[in-house]
Amino acid sequence: MADIKSMYKTVMDDNFPEDLTISWGDQKLVYRKRAWVIDDDGEQIKKGLRYGENPGQEAALYELVSGNLSLGQCTFITPGNGLVSCLSEEGLLQFGKHPGKTNLTDVDSALNVLRYLDDRPAAMIMKHNNPSGASYGSNAADAYDRANAADRLAAFGGGAVLNVRVDREAAERMAANYLEVIAAPDYDGDALDVFRKKKNLRVIRIDRLDKIRDYAPLRFVDFKSLLDGGLIVQQSQLNKIRTVRDFLPAETTTKDGVVHRVARQPDDREARDLLFGWQVEQGVTSNSVLFVKNETTVAIGAGEQDRVGVAEIAIFKAYKKKADDIAFRRHGKLFFEVELGEKDGAIPSGTAAAIRAEAEAEQGGLNGAAAVSDAFFPKRDGIDAIARHGVGSVIQPGGSLADGEIIDAVNEHGMAMVFTGQRAFKH
Repeated sequence: MADIKSMYKTVMDDNFPEDLTISWGDQKLVYRKRAWVIDDDGEQIKKGLRYGENPGQEAALYELVSGNLSLGQCTFITPGNGLVSCLSEEGLLQFGKHPGKTNLTDVDSALNVLRYLDDRPAAMIMKHNNPSGASYGSNAADAYDRANAADRLAAFGGGAVLNVRVDREAAERMAANYLEVIAAPDYDGDALDVFRKKKNLRVIRIDRLDKIRDYAPLRFVDFKSLLDGGLIVQQSQLNKIRTVRDFLPAETTTKDGVVHRVARQPDDREARDLLFGWQVEQGVTSNSVLFVKNETTVAIGAGEQDRVGVAEIAIFKAYKKKADDIAFRRHGKLFFEVELGEKDGAIPSGTAAAIRAEAEAEQGGLNGAAAVSDAFFPKRDGIDAIARHGVGSVIQPGGSLADGEIIDAVNEHGMAMVFTGQRAFKH
């Protein structure tokens, strides 16, 4: 019988060159392949990435070491400013399993959001390059708890990235979950003692993470490789909504001269949630709709083909995640585990029904929540769908031919809405 599990234990060699040079006309970018000396059952070995997106795919990590690319009016990130790509053995505080591509891209995706947040403690829990939960908090432990509670099921096997030092309390809460990787600017010594008990956990210190906001105005070159060997190259996206003062009024004038304006502006709490949600949106795969309440994600719908469909999926997830959270706080189990417990008699009959009813009574946590859409709503059906569940405010790019219809729907439901004037697609 084939040992299928063994494929996940493989640390592959890679045949990529030690150096990579890209010529852009008369400009050159020089990259150096990263590798680390690690302990492998008592043997010191030097290896780069464990493997790529899947076992059997060779992969390499390169750090930009020379060259300063300028195209038009844009100067890109310069050498010596690396975060993930310049990780050394000193930054990999605990190797756990040898790091693979998805571990580092999860961290990178989280950094793409954290660079737009303010300096309050914040936590991102990542799964397959999408956040499963994101939140501000009063400290590291609180931020992690809130992000984890947003989607306890998806957080299993994910990566936690924080913008503040991790202390013992935060470490103990993270260690209570199964995480693949944790990244932060630094750790207390007793926090590392907690993590050492989790032998497969990767713990990364990113020294410049406390300067992450310096990266907010900087672009990088984004490569997309095509099946035929071709490349699509683009500038990376920059989020221009940095504060609530950057919101644009939700208004439009139709071709026959009729002016449509949103009647209600977001209050202070709604504005904070809308801003936080738009920053998190920078790390979510399109098409996406997400919900935020009290600067914590309620539910995230990602990677769908139609706008109303992804809104409906996010609504479904909100109710499910609310039931999970209630079940966990009451019984230390997720909702499906409570249902199983009823069947084998470990949990009183009717417990699951009561939890479901409570989640529905709370409208899945959506009552008063903010909705975030990475692209405009092409029809009012998406607005109608979220309004039925108590969502109170919306942020979206605007620019649809149906903006007048969308604004009228928002006014009918007594909601607030702002435009960004910028789409946030991420593929």
